[in-house]
Amino acid sequence: MFKKKILFSFCLLATFIGLSSWGFLVHKTVNQLAVYNLPPPLQGFFHDNMEYLVENAPRPDNRKRFDKLESSKHILDIERYGINAINTMPLDLNTAIKKYTLDSLRKHGWGPYNVIAQLDNLTNAFKSKNKDSILYYAADLGHYIGDMHVPLHTTMNYDGQLTGQKGMHSLWETFIPSFALSQYDLYNQHKAVYLKNPADALWKDIRKANALLPNMFAKETKLTANFTPETKYKVQKMYGKDAKVYTKEFAEAYARELGPTINGQLIASANMFTDFIYTAWVNAGKPDLGTSRSISLELDQELKAYRSNQLIKSGLLLSKKSKEKEED
Repeated sequence: MFKKKILFSFCLLATFIGLSSWGFLVHKTVNQLAVYNLPPPLQGFFHDNMEYLVENAPRPDNRKRFDKLESSKHILDIERYGINAINTMPLDLNTAIKKYTLDSLRKHGWGPYNVIAQLDNLTNAFKSKNKDSILYYAADLGHYIGDMHVPLHTTMNYDGQLTGQKGMHSLWETFIPSFALSQYDLYNQHKAVYLKNPADALWKDIRKANALLPNMFAKETKLTANFTPETKYKVQKMYGKDAKVYTKEFAEAYARELGPTINGQLIASANMFTDFIYTAWVNAGKPDLGTSRSISLELDQELKAYRSNQLIKSGLLLSKKSKEKEED
């Protein structure tokens, strides 16, 4: 129990200082689920390397510790770019730089443009048939796509700090999934789609994520009326400092108010990651990665569990396995 409390404290602190997004648990889950909707032989290649793809899903967050330019790759403070910018920002980076300057993009977030840059990196890796590069850029791409599906990554009010709701970031993307993931439906019938205009597809999902914000903030405000300050928050000592965090009771109530919202964004992230991998592979000329088109017995078992939403129950979701190891 003590180790679990320490781990939970670290996760919250990581969010406060900008080391975490979506929570490592969800980033890893997204990267695994994306593989199941790929066509052969891509599916076989990534399944053979599933452990790498999943375990390295949080890597871009870790880079924030030593790379000052990393944080802006994960966000888009859309209000900083003008009225209705969510619908009018350019699709390509060069045009955006001409309109806003590179310094502004690095200051206020250029998440969507970074995703497309990572797609280009993955495409080039496929062209070179360099398996290490393919896996490296794929793992990063899944992370950045996931971040762009987090509503709070699309606003300057990223932690509710501007509306008296500080702590929303960790609550939404880390705390709630930590106890609710086993209740989510991790299966959907999506199959890899080739994207003629990946940037356009990405921005459509970003707009959908951003549109969730008013309801997210409103539900937190409404729910607060049913809690006292003592039942809504607790003070927790983290690295020698007192931090005010949401209680488990409030988080559970808020999760019920949100319904399938977080689950839906998780699935949307995985689906887009599937499409981006497939698009990069097609644009690279569908290179032969030396993987059999036949489905292995292990993959077949996972696909059956996936389709029946039994990955967690069957002990086949790698993100849950790694989390359990951390807590032991």
